[in-house]
Amino acid sequence: MKRFLEGLGFAAKGEVGGCDVVALGAGEPPIVVVCELKLTFTLDLVLQGVDRAGSCDEVWLAVRLSRRGRGREADARVRELCRRLGFGLLGVDAADVVHILADPSAASHRRDPRRRSRLVEEHRRRLGDPAAGGSTRQPIMTAHRQQSLACAAALNDGPRRPRDLRVVAPDAAKLLLRNVYGWFERVERGVYGLTDAGREALRRWPPPEREPDGPSAAAEDSAAEDRP
Repeated sequence: MKRFLEGLGFAAKGEVGGCDVVALGAGEPPIVVVCELKLTFTLDLVLQGVDRAGSCDEVWLAVRLSRRGRGREADARVRELCRRLGFGLLGVDAADVVHILADPSAASHRRDPRRRSRLVEEHRRRLGDPAAGGSTRQPIMTAHRQQSLACAAALNDGPRRPRDLRVVAPDAAKLLLRNVYGWFERVERGVYGLTDAGREALRRWPPPEREPDGPSAAAEDSAAEDRP
């Protein structure tokens, strides 16, 4: 690592002030670079970088590259973490060649407007907070599933037209047509009924209750990219 930094024009020395490597650039005041080393990417390495950040201009974290390319340094989330923290990330291969995996001067993370919009839309359209965070073995109670259950509850009393269900599910027409879960069936043109799968769904999940003030504006204008 010292050879690498020296090749960039820095004067590098090891074990200075508790840091694995400290490198000074030319000029006055000099640019101060701290490099912390570990064989693998660990939380302790990140915490060391956080601790050093206040005493230098740049923090570099360096790790040995996994021979099979399956180490944490290959995980895009690790590189994104370093970028967000403003740290550089270096990887050293078996031939002792240093590879720059993340540059500390890289641009800050850019937001994805579409993904953000979808999260906000789903949050607003979902009634209450029906899904426990971290659940992995149960279907997630999305806004799509909630509206489908509302339709199923209404159809449990007999076949109806999509427009008759708008009061409980603004997207009723689309939900009945797509029939993602197989809960609905067309009994005649423009009229839908409930299947056995739909009745089973009602036994498994109680139908969602609409808030007293009626559907929200966001629900009335649901996103076209709705996913079940």
